[in-house]
Amino acid sequence: MEHALVVVDASEGAKRLIREAAELAAGVDATLTLIHVTSEEEYNEKVSAMQRITEADVSYNLETAEEGGRQFVRDVAREVLEDNDVEYEAVAEVGDVVDEVLDEAEKRGCDHIFVAGRKRSPAGKALFGDTAQAIILDFDGAVTILTE
Repeated sequence: MEHALVVVDASEGAKRLIREAAELAAGVDATLTLIHVTSEEEYNEKVSAMQRITEADVSYNLETAEEGGRQFVRDVAREVLEDNDVEYEAVAEVGDVVDEVLDEAEKRGCDHIFVAGRKRSPAGKALFGDTAQAIILDFDGAVTILTE
């Protein structure tokens, strides 16, 4: 592993994912990038909500959304990596999660992606969600799935 990309969302599993990826990256002296993707649906909902606030002079746009995503990544990473001396870059995008993750991985030359999955069956059999599944199928490199 030379460059890992970690997909960060608003789950407790994301914290564990960052911790595991950081330990592995530190062990092999790899570059670490943490990415948060705001879906187009989430972005549009926030824009609509902000437009309804007529009395406030509030501007919410793509740039604001991406900066908010980067700050979210930095906040989570700071909490998780406080005792770990691992350097990382925080990235945020707005769009389709799978497309943005794969584009960022390609742009940065990542050879490993870390993403959270989920358990869905009553028997506890781990099945990967649509995002994790699509990344596994479309990424030409190693993918680590961490289930909650």
